[in-house]
Amino acid sequence: MDAKLVIIPTYNEKENIENIIRAVFKLPELFHILIIEDGSPDGTAAIVMQLQKEFDGQLFMIERKGKLGLGTAYIAGFKWALAHNYDYIFEMDADFSHNPTDLPKLYRACSEQGADVAIGSRYVSGVNVVNWPIGRVLMSYFASKYVRFVLGMKISDTTAGFKCYRANVLKTIDLDKIKFKGYAFQVEMKFTAYKCGFKLVEVPIIFINRELGTSKMSGGIFSEAFLGVIQLKIYSWFKK
Repeated sequence: MDAKLVIIPTYNEKENIENIIRAVFKLPELFHILIIEDGSPDGTAAIVMQLQKEFDGQLFMIERKGKLGLGTAYIAGFKWALAHNYDYIFEMDADFSHNPTDLPKLYRACSEQGADVAIGSRYVSGVNVVNWPIGRVLMSYFASKYVRFVLGMKISDTTAGFKCYRANVLKTIDLDKIKFKGYAFQVEMKFTAYKCGFKLVEVPIIFINRELGTSKMSGGIFSEAFLGVIQLKIYSWFKK
């Protein structure tokens, strides 16, 4: 049986964390969960610790000392997953913007349909975003178009953060050389996998804006992504 790990970074997610964990464990297929907890002052870690007693051997947590960035959270999770011999590694948000019932679709795209990276895509079949202000929808949509144009990837949702990787992809990428920590990290990982020759496949999902807790998005995140794409393109000219 394939070993599957869902990595969920958290910062102040007490309203969502128990529900998202239970939703994953209710799926008919077996997934393990690794929480990367960045020192949430709201007690998120305590909730996870309590649930670890109930889901012993399925629920794990790495606690870090403060907000160190989304990218570094996932890199820490990837290294942990590889050290523990997982075959498929997933990225997912804690706030239900990514529906846990889509995890098996991403898994099958890799395990049965030949993808090396399966991307939960908001834009591959129209614009499937619920409860976002129109300005944010447009910003996200055209950001993906911009990334696609600059980097040449044939991907509709280049900034998506709901993904499944075959372990071999993460073993091949030099994780210590991934530069970006914010949402540009999502672009960099896709582009690096693409440049390494891996097959990236988009799986249509419906993205629903969080109902509980507060968003971690900011203008700085988008500016990093905008400038980061240009940097990635320039770097790609000088390295294989």
